[in-house]
Amino acid sequence: MEMEISDSQFESRTMSRTLYQFNGGVHPVEHKDVSTQLAIAIAPIPQMLIVPVRQHIGQPSKPCVSVGQRVLKGQIIAHAENYISIATHAPTSGIVSAIALHALPHPSGLSDTCITIASDGKDEWTERTPIDYRNLNASALRNRLRDMGIAGLGGAVFPSFIKLNPGVPQKVQTLLLNGGECEPWISCDDMTMRERAAGILSGAEIMRFMLRAETVVVGIEDNKPAAIAAMQLAATQCHFPVEIVVIPTLYPSGGAKQMIKVITGKEVPSGGRSTDVGVATFNVGTAYAIDRAIHHGEPMISRVLTVTGNVHQPRNFEVLIGTPMQNVINLTQGHPDSVSGYIMGGPMMGIDLHSVDVPVVKATNCILVKSDKLFPPPPLAMPCIRCTRCADACPADLQPQELYWFAKSNNFDKAQKYQLFDCIECGCCSYVCPSHIPLVQYYRYAKSEIAATQNEQKSADHARDRHETRLARIEREKKERAEKLAQKAVAKPATTTADDAATLAKKAAIQAAIARAATSTTEPS
Repeated sequence: MEMEISDSQFESRTMSRTLYQFNGGVHPVEHKDVSTQLAIAIAPIPQMLIVPVRQHIGQPSKPCVSVGQRVLKGQIIAHAENYISIATHAPTSGIVSAIALHALPHPSGLSDTCITIASDGKDEWTERTPIDYRNLNASALRNRLRDMGIAGLGGAVFPSFIKLNPGVPQKVQTLLLNGGECEPWISCDDMTMRERAAGILSGAEIMRFMLRAETVVVGIEDNKPAAIAAMQLAATQCHFPVEIVVIPTLYPSGGAKQMIKVITGKEVPSGGRSTDVGVATFNVGTAYAIDRAIHHGEPMISRVLTVTGNVHQPRNFEVLIGTPMQNVINLTQGHPDSVSGYIMGGPMMGIDLHSVDVPVVKATNCILVKSDKLFPPPPLAMPCIRCTRCADACPADLQPQELYWFAKSNNFDKAQKYQLFDCIECGCCSYVCPSHIPLVQYYRYAKSEIAATQNEQKSADHARDRHETRLARIEREKKERAEKLAQKAVAKPATTTADDAATLAKKAAIQAAIARAATSTTEPS
């Protein structure tokens, strides 16, 4: 299905664009307006900041400070480790009070290494130096972003410096900034576009330069008129062509693959990446963070997040990374109803938290406080009736009911054949299921089991390779020693000297005496 939308209202473009539609999708109640009545507030600096070294996909960063050391705001406290990694920075000035395990915002409730900083209240910055990106070679520029700790703020938290490599040959024709924000309750991207549109497009200019992209497109759902207007105005002041595209509101149109399909009509292949179809996608918040890093020398030490749900004053705050979530929730003036739980993210794709005694991380776009009134306990799951509503709603064109059976029966090979890993865990299938089956939980379980099996297989393969390498080395050393002995034997003179002959004669006499003594018998006296 296609629809025409006129771009005549956009001063930055005069041509029309054909929009496309992806399969499925749902229309959950949005609840976004409750947190957009007030401007973004700056959250106060907490007394203690708990900064995890693992906030991004890939290897955690490696601490480079010690307990008792004073650090400045923006100072690197953990260096990037290996290729897929980024640096971690001090969100404010203070004293490192601990480098130890602390609970993280994760459904498992497990702990990981965190650097705890006791704030000194001075908020004293380290030296900030803007980067002349146009006169820096591409590799050095990406490394600077790596050291700035820039990661995607759209959910995956993938190191941005890797995605900003255009590849050889040139793969990226379109830079797509994702302002869809389709998840219910969340409004941080909406408010960022309203208040910081110029900074977002300034970051887009940098990203366009790095990717050598031909076009820049910003996709925004039509339920954000204030954000659309702000981005349109900022686009008219840009020195490069940028198109603001309004797309219909339909969850999950904010998904990268879905937005690419809606705006370009291209479909990312199964198991592929957006660059396979010439598109690089970034969240609008990531673009703003890149602007702050390049033009102001500020690493990623804070982010805008939404606090909403069962609170008196839902609002968006700019919060320092490492701030305890309870501190942020306290800024909303309490709870009208009893709290039944917390979600990091939205109700469709967010994760349930065991506690809010965990820090805000780069992936924290929303803290959703639950109550039984807002989020009634789900009904008991009933058997699947094979109504196929889940398949109709699936935006990835999968067969959710089949994946459910395979996951439930631990038939993981079959689940993979049915493209399990193309599932984006959007929750549309669970949302429409009349039997109230928590389908996404089964898919997550299957993915985790497959990943664990693959990791075990990799470990076994690595151990086997090491063993075979060791045996080959031992055999090679034996062969080398044998060859050396053979070479010595060949090099030994055929004749013997007089001294050698005397020595041999003496040895022969000794051996003869020993032999006589052994054969002789002595009668007892």
